[in-house]
Amino acid sequence: MATNRLSDYGHMFQVKSISCLMIKPDFMEQVFDILDESLYDNDALKWIVKQCKEYFNEYKKPITLDVFKVKTSEVQGDILKTTIIETLKEVYRYLDAPDLDYIENMALDFFKNQMLKNAIVESVEILESSGDFDAIKTIIDNAMRAGAERNVGHEYAEEVAIEQRYSEMARNTVETPWSVINELTQGGLASGELGVIVAPAGIGKTWVLCALGGGAMKKGVNVVHYSLELNEAYIGLRYDSVFTGISNQNLKYHMDDVKVGIEKIEGELVVKYFPTKTASVNTLSAHLQKLKMMSKPFDMVVVDYADILRDTGNAREVRHALGNIYEDLRGLAGEFEIPIWTASQANRSALDEDVIEAQKIAESYQKIMTADFVVSLSRKVEDKIGNTGRFHIIKNRFGPDGLTFPAMVNTNTGAVEIYEATSVGGKEQQKKIDNRDNLMKKMLANKYEDMMNEEDTTS
Repeated sequence: MATNRLSDYGHMFQVKSISCLMIKPDFMEQVFDILDESLYDNDALKWIVKQCKEYFNEYKKPITLDVFKVKTSEVQGDILKTTIIETLKEVYRYLDAPDLDYIENMALDFFKNQMLKNAIVESVEILESSGDFDAIKTIIDNAMRAGAERNVGHEYAEEVAIEQRYSEMARNTVETPWSVINELTQGGLASGELGVIVAPAGIGKTWVLCALGGGAMKKGVNVVHYSLELNEAYIGLRYDSVFTGISNQNLKYHMDDVKVGIEKIEGELVVKYFPTKTASVNTLSAHLQKLKMMSKPFDMVVVDYADILRDTGNAREVRHALGNIYEDLRGLAGEFEIPIWTASQANRSALDEDVIEAQKIAESYQKIMTADFVVSLSRKVEDKIGNTGRFHIIKNRFGPDGLTFPAMVNTNTGAVEIYEATSVGGKEQQKKIDNRDNLMKKMLANKYEDMMNEEDTTS
């Protein structure tokens, strides 16, 4: 639709275009030079857009709602101030609107067209007055370049790029709680990377993800934990166990100890629940955008778990849908420049395996191809009794894979430790694993003895 007025698109379009300016830094950067607040149709919208431009020009970041709270307090005139506040409420309401990508594209086209129209009018005036074709060419060329994407990528030979490649910031990692994993991954997962824990149902995937989140928080990392099965309070209880070592069922008797344990944690945690198959990666993205706008910091995301996210790619087969989800999830890590940990279901046959290999991952091998680091957890019934397990490195972009490590996994307290096989702890856990058949025999013998005692009592 060719138009010279944003008002022709409607009030909501203008409000949502401001939502885009606030949550899409790439869009703000791209449209900055051609963004004209005078094209908005009321004083409140014009004032808000002007603040967006001025803040971005000074800080090179989109403005936040906290900044707007300060700015609005400086507005003269009660009527204008009230209108601005009400408009900002609308902007906030549409931060997670599903059509923002469309609004962004339409707004960009509108401002580019306005720039080109103005250039054509100016060129006609020059043509009629002086006929300076070089000046006309410059004006038209600048208008055609307006709104172009500015980030050309990593310019290999530039000195800044060379320094970047060899600086510590080349991979800004978040460590795991386990030194053996940190060594394999050269410090943990970094911004834009995806890690996957593979295990059958009921083995302890959520506990491992909570251990990852809790370990990061102990180092001052802010974590967002998305749950698609357990409610927010229950996930919170699992973190309580991770931090205190108190078994899940006994936490209610030790609330004071929990509070003391939480006070020692430097990082922050936000737990968000979405019912199974109702949330997509886009849903998570919108929620993260909202956290940014509310100035809630986050450095790592945990998704429990990706297999039960909703695919937005309309794939007909489950394997294709899962492939889409994992690709979108890794894209999310890149978009927000954070590491993401998630879990994936293994086949039922994996319950009988001492070591879970790649072929045991349920439904889609695309999960392996997309992820940066994939580790499986195998625990038989005997392992659950003895609090043991085996972590096997299926894929590792940063170092060797195919390695298996003995582990202690206690799903009562959330304690998870992964050991080098040659370490003292590793030898101790391996001994327990080797003796698990004896543990099972002992358990069966105890059950048999209990049954015999019951029969003697009743006879």
